Amino acid sequence: MSGTGVHEVFIAKASNSADKIDATLSYILQIEVVLLTIVTAAMIFFVIKYRRKKGRASQNIEGSMLLEIVWTIIPTILVLVMFYIGWRGFINIRTTPKEVMVIKVVGRQFSWLFSYGNGKQGDTLRVPAGKPMKLLLTSRDVIHCLYIPAFRIKEDCVPNMETYLWFTAKEPGTYDIFCTEYCGLGHSGMLSKVIVMPEKDFQQWYAGLPETGHISGLKVLGDKGCLGCHTTDGTAKIGPTFKGLYNSRVTVVTNGKEQTITADEDYLRRSVTDPKADLVKGYPDIMPAIPATPEELNAVVEYMETLK
Repeated sequence: MSGTGVHEVFIAKASNSADKIDATLSYILQIEVVLLTIVTAAMIFFVIKYRRKKGRASQNIEGSMLLEIVWTIIPTILVLVMFYIGWRGFINIRTTPKEVMVIKVVGRQFSWLFSYGNGKQGDTLRVPAGKPMKLLLTSRDVIHCLYIPAFRIKEDCVPNMETYLWFTAKEPGTYDIFCTEYCGLGHSGMLSKVIVMPEKDFQQWYAGLPETGHISGLKVLGDKGCLGCHTTDGTAKIGPTFKGLYNSRVTVVTNGKEQTITADEDYLRRSVTDPKADLVKGYPDIMPAIPATPEELNAVVEYMETLK
């Protein structure tokens, strides 16, 4: 199943909590429709029956204690039932099973980073079907909100705070991840996927040895979230494109003074670890310092050199 279509995103019940949440919303919606129908029909009836007519004097209408008791008790009962159903669903989605697999999630402008216990990480969430998963959420910069519509789960990612949510994916498929908290100019592009895999396939992927030897510069850019603001094909985004950047002449603002410098290896490394040192003219000052090893920086520089 794919989460790319509107029907699939909002109709698919792909997690353990989806049925409970949909049942709660369905109950509330049905009550609202019934009450709306009754109130509207009564309003139309009274407007027609008691409309103003010549020669007919108005009457003094006394209150009815029985009627007031009825329309107080019935709505109270309905509201209490709504509360109970919602509370029961809330307890379910906040009570984590004892046996869960924990994945750390970091929201950043403007991408997601998912880190596993064995050191694997990436910007796509991979989980096994039928197994409870717990996501520990935080943010590297501003408030984000992780939302998986098909799973009916959503939780804020707050800087310097750890929040959580859990789910059990029902069946293999690919589902959308959105950020639903406006987090800056690239908010609309902060998209990712949940890839739900058969348990055997997931275990094979999870047990795979981490890559050794040559480090992919493109993978580093993706894992560090750089591609949320920059592109590799020359198209405009929040930050300057990487295509043709290596050894090009760029206009920057350094210590408040504008100058034109060459985007050599030193500049590229400095732009990653200390992006505020040389601010590229015409782009917002929103990039945080990116933690990277010397090997990762070398891989990034080597990759940018190929983007001519």
